[in-house]
Amino acid sequence: MRILHLTPGTGNFHCGSCLRDHALIKALRVRGHDALMAPLYLPLVTDREFGAQELPVQIGGISLFLQQKFTWFHRLPRFFHRWLNKPEFLRKASSRMGMTSPKVLGEMTLGALLGAEGRQWGEWHKLLDWIRAHGKFDVISLSNSLLTGLAPALEKELGVPVVCSLQGEDSFLDTLPDPYREQCWDAMKRNARSVRFFISPSRFYADSMRQRLGAAEGQIKVMPNGIDTTAFTTASPDPNWPTIGYFARMIHGKGLTTLVDAFIDLAKRGSVPRVKLRIGGAKTPIDEKYVASLQRKLKAAGLEKRVEWHPNVSFKDKVHFFHDLTVFSVPATYGEAFGLYVIEAVSSGVPVVQPDHGAFPELIAATEGGVLCRPDDSKSLADALETLLNDGELRDKLSRNGITRVRQEFSATRMAERFEAVLQEAVASPKAVN
Repeated sequence: MRILHLTPGTGNFHCGSCLRDHALIKALRVRGHDALMAPLYLPLVTDREFGAQELPVQIGGISLFLQQKFTWFHRLPRFFHRWLNKPEFLRKASSRMGMTSPKVLGEMTLGALLGAEGRQWGEWHKLLDWIRAHGKFDVISLSNSLLTGLAPALEKELGVPVVCSLQGEDSFLDTLPDPYREQCWDAMKRNARSVRFFISPSRFYADSMRQRLGAAEGQIKVMPNGIDTTAFTTASPDPNWPTIGYFARMIHGKGLTTLVDAFIDLAKRGSVPRVKLRIGGAKTPIDEKYVASLQRKLKAAGLEKRVEWHPNVSFKDKVHFFHDLTVFSVPATYGEAFGLYVIEAVSSGVPVVQPDHGAFPELIAATEGGVLCRPDDSKSLADALETLLNDGELRDKLSRNGITRVRQEFSATRMAERFEAVLQEAVASPKAVN
């Protein structure tokens, strides 16, 4: 099949969706498909070089912002738009994204979801022209449902079936101010009628989004995300320095406050001598104030020397990060749609402790590589971490189970097989499901 995958870039930090898309497209190519991944908004940030087929940013975030403000903007000369879409400009713009007001963020999100009815359509329509110029695609895949403003035009004007992945968009939309939050959800429901299938990474998220999108019976398929399992080495931590790891964006919503509080509690108990905490993942300028507050809390507890911070690391350093861990936890405060970091840790043979909500119970059951604790409860988290850190036999069992199960069910190859089946069904379907 000839597949076009549209995905937003982040510009300067890794995100789970980008890493999943990268692994998916590579695995589809291995399976013989002509799969292209076209970045939108900002340049992609992936673990490794994507290869000769990587495309430049098609619709830049700066151009969309200006189009939202000035409806005539798309008529300016092409050289000016190419200049604005230069990677260096887009990456510089991404470093200032935290300064965007909630109102502007709401306007931009709604503008994209309104599609041909929105102020941004002058720019978005150029993407349709670009797709036409690249020949006929069998199917077009959208990385997340915030791009579904394109779906009606893709199906009607290009006659190409559209599938759309779901990757935790609700946690973003629900933070938008009124009236944008409600208007965005209404637009998503309308757009859903032009999507053949939605692909959810977990049963939990499929059930959550089915009602919110007004999806038809059978329109949402469940397909776990996957990773290149061969890229991660088996952990071999120093037994003299038991180490708890965290690898996600450094924000409160990912549960970093809960983990820091649990670590302080655990260190005070004295039941795990010399316990350390390693914190890695994306850190943007807007996150610096929050991180500084945690560092002050750790210093007040006399533990700042037992905590390492590894922001915005390379893929090589990320693999090494997991290699040195004894246990792992990202105790997110909200219902995660998936949690790719769990699979990365388990693939590295590191047992995990996750809160008993969202997709985590599914992941723990499927991987057999960890245990659950009560959500938003630092004491429950500390108790679970203490048990694992003091029980080597249990850790070894969870490690062996996890490595085996991830390789069987959560590899990029397995993900591509499942994705291919959904695409074949979408192509065979005569029209959108509802």
